[in-house]
Amino acid sequence: MKKVTLAIILIAAISFASCGDKKAKDVEKDVKTEVKKVEKKVEEKKTEIKEVATKELSEVAQKGFNLMESFTAANKCSGCHKTDAKSVGPSFTEIAKTYKEKKGSFVKFLKEQADPIVDPAMFPTMKANLQVTKKLSGDELNSIITYIRSFE
Repeated sequence: MKKVTLAIILIAAISFASCGDKKAKDVEKDVKTEVKKVEKKVEEKKTEIKEVATKELSEVAQKGFNLMESFTAANKCSGCHKTDAKSVGPSFTEIAKTYKEKKGSFVKFLKEQADPIVDPAMFPTMKANLQVTKKLSGDELNSIITYIRSFE
């Protein structure tokens, strides 16, 4: 999709430039405007896809997603973890895969009773958030774990 978008922008820029009426700065401005429009549409589509995917989660996984989103901005899981790409912390996909392969205990980790097994170097950053997860009930932890495991 990126290649198609870039090709369209390039064609538009060449078309503008070949008109002879516009100066280089005008062409650059038009291209930047078009790029911003495309980027906005991409972000809207990502949001739409996320909403559809969220609707298709099980009720328990949905509860976990909602719970994680309800945390304060400083403790919101999605601030550091993305669904399928490394950000500050590992992706939910990587977390689910690693815990499954190594038969790790999400609950023990989130209760700060087990060492990290996915990205130990980032543990100091994550540790502050464990103060929130340690206080969660078993059902709340289960819903978060069910959400993360939905990426296996």
